[in-house]
Amino acid sequence: MTIDSRQVAAAMLQAVPFARTLGFEFVEVAPEAQGSVRAVVRLPDSPATHNHVGGPHAGAVFTLGETASGAVVMAAFGHLLDRATPLAVRAEIAYRKLALGPVLATARLGRPPAEVIAELEAGERPEFPVRVEIATADGRPTSEMTVIWTLRPN
Repeated sequence: MTIDSRQVAAAMLQAVPFARTLGFEFVEVAPEAQGSVRAVVRLPDSPATHNHVGGPHAGAVFTLGETASGAVVMAAFGHLLDRATPLAVRAEIAYRKLALGPVLATARLGRPPAEVIAELEAGERPEFPVRVEIATADGRPTSEMTVIWTLRPN
């Protein structure tokens, strides 16, 4: 699988204006083993996104994780947009430690893309997880998130 990180980033920033508002930076979108995909998205440190304890607001962290998961979905299934619409179905996040400074979300597809595509081609509406680790710039984990996505046939 070939992935154009710039194309995925541009598509995400166009489709999700809130990602532009928060100043997200798409660090990497890359293939992994068995056709899977990884995306890394960065939230710069900014007083505009801080909460009452000086770290990024929980809403900004959630949006960062959801955006990284969306980048994975676009990279893995963007070629199917003429047949299906990707939608986030539900999400769960655990805030573990206070994040200070820039924050990075690393998202990974939780099922092989071929399985998801096979379900779609069989007329089903597949659901699949995207797992996200959120960490400080020096790699200290601060939050964990799972977003369940679906491909709704058009």
